[in-house]
Amino acid sequence: MASVLAVVLFAEALGIAALNWFLGVVVDRQDMSLAGLDPHMMATSSKIGGVVFGLYFALCGLVALLVALRNRAPAGLGRVLLISAAVVHGLLGAFSWGLVGPSAFLYMVLVLGLIVLLLMTYDRPAEPAGPAPEGGGDDGSPVTSPPAPTTG
Repeated sequence: MASVLAVVLFAEALGIAALNWFLGVVVDRQDMSLAGLDPHMMATSSKIGGVVFGLYFALCGLVALLVALRNRAPAGLGRVLLISAAVVHGLLGAFSWGLVGPSAFLYMVLVLGLIVLLLMTYDRPAEPAGPAPEGGGDDGSPVTSPPAPTTG
């Protein structure tokens, strides 16, 4: 399951980077200004944004791949990256319904579900470190509560 998520995130990283690069090329060739903005600057920022988001999703895919290879829960920065990717996919899913259509929404919800499933599947409670100490109340004696505080 984590390997499927890794493949999906790698494909999404490539798709996001390619789409933004293509949009940057289109804006550059149009040579039109939007509210006085420099078209070259808009094209450059679209390309840079595509590369940054592509690297972000590729890094999230790398975390998912490491989870699949190690068969351990993500920890630290990897867990934060996957949680942030889940939030991003939730927001993109909410916006994509109106802007792109139901198919894009379903894709975003599918990826969101895969990320949440990965985070929940590998989230196991910590195992006890060792045996319980001797005389820990397992001898059948009743447990007594501490004395009530006095006001005095």
